[in-house]
Amino acid sequence: MPEGVTARTIIMNWYDQYSVPIYKYILKMINDTYQAEDLTQDTFIRAYKYLANKEIDYPKTFLYRIAHNIAIDYIRKQAPIQLVKNIFPDKKDTQISIETIVEGREEVKNMYKTLSGLKSSYRQVIILRKIEGFSIQETAQILDWSESKVKSTLFRAIRTLEDRLNKGGVMHERPGENET
Repeated sequence: MPEGVTARTIIMNWYDQYSVPIYKYILKMINDTYQAEDLTQDTFIRAYKYLANKEIDYPKTFLYRIAHNIAIDYIRKQAPIQLVKNIFPDKKDTQISIETIVEGREEVKNMYKTLSGLKSSYRQVIILRKIEGFSIQETAQILDWSESKVKSTLFRAIRTLEDRLNKGGVMHERPGENET
């Protein structure tokens, strides 16, 4: 830790910078807004305790790793839950037809419902790589996997998600198909 900088100052800066994305990540994992708030706080408390003894080079991946572990611990303690129940708030946009809104909601709900039905490792890697946008290296650090495991699991996860969505008639393109 740099001289004159306290762990409290560092954690407060990290909280300002990362609390919202950490909260959103946890919320995607557990689908409970109040519990996600508590688990976000727990993430920063655990980071603070750890920071008192060590210096952290990559705070973003460090915090996501803690958030991941806390969310998984929470999920293990709970009965099976759906990842996402309500994707959009009940707001009406007068510029878009009701049919378009309903169709869009249904497609997103079906995608998230299908995602929640995947095994945990598939769901985790898709959320981190494709929804949260982490690199392969960052995802490997968060999940404590090798980079090759991230790549192969993501490949299988996307293929499984695509197959399940196609069986439901929801999606006809592979997620991320146009990526380079």
